[in-house]
Amino acid sequence: MKLIQKYFKDLTEDQLNQFQKLELLYKDWNSRINVISRKDIDELYLRHVLHSLAIAKFIQFNKGTHIIDVGTGGGFPGIPLAILFPDCKFHLVDSIEKKVRVVDAVLNELGLENVTTQCKRVEDIEDKFDFILTRAIADMSTILKWTVNNINPNSNNVVPNGIIALKGGDLDKELFKIENKKVVAIKDYFDDHYFINKKLVYVPIQK
Repeated sequence: MKLIQKYFKDLTEDQLNQFQKLELLYKDWNSRINVISRKDIDELYLRHVLHSLAIAKFIQFNKGTHIIDVGTGGGFPGIPLAILFPDCKFHLVDSIEKKVRVVDAVLNELGLENVTTQCKRVEDIEDKFDFILTRAIADMSTILKWTVNNINPNSNNVVPNGIIALKGGDLDKELFKIENKKVVAIKDYFDDHYFINKKLVYVPIQK
């Protein structure tokens, strides 16, 4: 928890309490339904919460921004960002029912009212969103193919609407044909060694 406060110093009391609850909630649910690896659950705040919050270092979403987290798994990056941006609307989607069940339980315990969930394949989603978030569910070409028609053409943030993906490893081949991309080294935001090869990839979608 101190790790989150190190990089985000202006959290409200409600936000601090919600972040504090995450560890016990995920350890409890993960013992019943495995949505986070045994190795990662002991470093939840580093490998999942703080990693998710790298997006908040890239962009401060304006009030009313509508965001979808595709392939949310256990609720990352959507839940930490929903805590940080209570005035934004988040929709968390995964095709695996047991994962969505865990996310719903965590959301209920946290009292987050700015989040909805859905058990559905991302390519079957028809609604429009300002930003599409994802954490390594597929290569960027596939993500673009699945979601390009889900982007709201009207932007109200400092950067145009588009896709923000958290990735790792060598991305040169994967991103070679992706136009207008911006790649940010997450180690520029957070100094822990875990982030040495982690990247944030932003692709604006302008129509």
